[in-house]
Amino acid sequence: MATEGIEAVFLETHNWGRAAKFFQELGYELEFSTDHNSGQLRNGDGPYVFITEVPQSQEPRTRLVLKVPDADAFPADSAVEVVTPFEDTHYGTREMTVRDPDGRLWSLQAPGKS
Repeated sequence: MATEGIEAVFLETHNWGRAAKFFQELGYELEFSTDHNSGQLRNGDGPYVFITEVPQSQEPRTRLVLKVPDADAFPADSAVEVVTPFEDTHYGTREMTVRDPDGRLWSLQAPGKS
């Protein structure tokens, strides 16, 4: 089983409000926001953007998230370095982190268990 393309872009920011407004000005619509300075925006049928605010002492990061239809059926072979195996998240998905040959981290996201 392979991934199904880019599911999302996770962005960290020092200012949730400014970042959300920036993407709204680019045509993204706010799907939801949380009570801890984060939220999800989408533009059409493409990948969503999830933005979360981090402390000023932390360097903001960006991570692409690849879609996996079924975490239990996804084989990570020896060519894929697994950093963290699939784990349930508090927001209803299962996520895995892998490292590419150049050291970049990638997130794989699958639906949560029903």
